[in-house]
Amino acid sequence: MTNPDPEGLLAEQLLRLTRRVHRIQKRHLQERDLGVTPAQSRLLRTLAQYASPPRMADLAERLEVVPRAVTTLVDGLETSGKVRRVPDPANRRVTRIELTEDGHRTLTELRAARRSAAAEILAPLSEEQRDALGGLLDTLVDGETARPC
Repeated sequence: MTNPDPEGLLAEQLLRLTRRVHRIQKRHLQERDLGVTPAQSRLLRTLAQYASPPRMADLAERLEVVPRAVTTLVDGLETSGKVRRVPDPANRRVTRIELTEDGHRTLTELRAARRSAAAEILAPLSEEQRDALGGLLDTLVDGETARPC
């Protein structure tokens, strides 16, 4: 009989949780009928973090994807009226991406969908468990490797 692999079990649990979160968020997006894919949703949320309209290259870097992927996402969002390409005032060869009024409304709905999805996912946890999970996730996200001796 083999010994259980705790790291393997944790990795599998994390993967299963990630898939569950994705499914639930996708369902909440579809229920609101926003016409936005999860990838487009991520781009809209990222776009909203900028104080001024970013370049496509800035978005690609922040999203950690190739610029071509951003172009495809922006094309779809521009067609649906959620973003627009605007010229850079300092360099006419540069195009920047900004949210439209419809894009801002969609972003508000996206945030509401994410909150309701999070509420569904976290429902089985007590407040204390949620706090503990939040701390553990912060550590994992930040990648802290230092451990007390």
